[in-house]
Amino acid sequence: MKKKNKIELLAPAGSPEKMDYAFTYGADAVYMGIPDFSLRVRINKFALGDVKKAIAHAHKWGKKVYVTANIYAHNEHLKKLPSYLKKLNTWKPDALIISDPGVMQMAKQYAPDIPIHVSTQANVTNWQAVKFWADQGVERVILGREVTLEEIKEIHKRVPKVELEYFVHGAMCMSYSGRCMLSAWLTGRSANLGDCVQPCRWNYKVAEVEDPNRPDMKIPVEEDDHGTYIFNSKDMCFIEYLDELIDSGIVSLKIEGRAKSVAYLSSVIKAYREGIDFINTEKDPPSLKLRRASKTKIKRKLKTLKKKYLDSLMHRGYTTGFLFGRDTVEQETKVSHLESKEEFVGEVIKSENGKIFIKPHNALRVGDKIRIIQPNENDLLLVIKKMYNEKDEEVESAHGGAGYMVYVKMRNYIEDFSILMRLK
Repeated sequence: MKKKNKIELLAPAGSPEKMDYAFTYGADAVYMGIPDFSLRVRINKFALGDVKKAIAHAHKWGKKVYVTANIYAHNEHLKKLPSYLKKLNTWKPDALIISDPGVMQMAKQYAPDIPIHVSTQANVTNWQAVKFWADQGVERVILGREVTLEEIKEIHKRVPKVELEYFVHGAMCMSYSGRCMLSAWLTGRSANLGDCVQPCRWNYKVAEVEDPNRPDMKIPVEEDDHGTYIFNSKDMCFIEYLDELIDSGIVSLKIEGRAKSVAYLSSVIKAYREGIDFINTEKDPPSLKLRRASKTKIKRKLKTLKKKYLDSLMHRGYTTGFLFGRDTVEQETKVSHLESKEEFVGEVIKSENGKIFIKPHNALRVGDKIRIIQPNENDLLLVIKKMYNEKDEEVESAHGGAGYMVYVKMRNYIEDFSILMRLK
């Protein structure tokens, strides 16, 4: 088996809290950005001061932060950009993620000390494009989701000095590398300015897609009489092929989902972290027989991790996308998403003196069967027999958004940042 290189696990950070969860569960780096210049506008908890603090905080952990400035800018966006870039140049993120050549030119001028990574929005799908960006001084290219495994190998072989990053888990866009016009056309909110309302997940009726404000503009749609989620792509999930991706020359495995919950984030990161670590323990076996046995062990482990942490999450069905050269996009046309087998009900704030203090996120009730996902230790199963509020009064239920904690008694010490999932 080929020796494995040091692989970076790169996670989304939609808020400072989510960044802490990402690092706690094993991410090596996160990506984030402020709404003005990021492709996540509506669900984005980072303001300027938060970015500065997050970079400093991450570096104390020995972790990395990549700041997104990956919108396709109009003239109006350029006015605010110099000030922002100058600040970033002093705050020292580990890279800027950029797609627009004009923004890139400004980054070189106003943030010359910060490395540049080319965003997946730039649609890089061949080695000549990678070489072009390398000639512009780019350190890393985030390849388009449409690139196949064989193409990744050739790109790495032809341009070996450029780092390659690749999305391995999360939502797939129905349009080419996210260059979608549906949101802008139907609602006036541009996906390429980070304001997509995801109309690809809507239920459309047979015959035509019609803008209610402009009934003369219609898109033909063919499905049955019950309607369709015709634009709804399945989610990518490459955990079972981590070893192939690592061997291909990829240096950073990227998870999509800045808008997802901390429960989703924690589960996905833990699965991929354990997968990468397991692959790294399988050193070069000395014989062909042992190499084959090692490969079988890896595949079995990755399949188990998928079942344990990923299949139970809410998703749209999983696909390997274009990784193996598929010619057709896999879509989930019957529903917007598949129902999860578990429900996120709370997070552990602290564990002391035999008490686990919980911040509820959804209804949590006495009698619930709970799976506790811990950052570093094994999962635990718990049936809630009694539950107490902060006044030590026994309660039958707790609900998210109420602004209080509850606790249950348990002999085991439970790690902070642990996630509670109710088994359905």
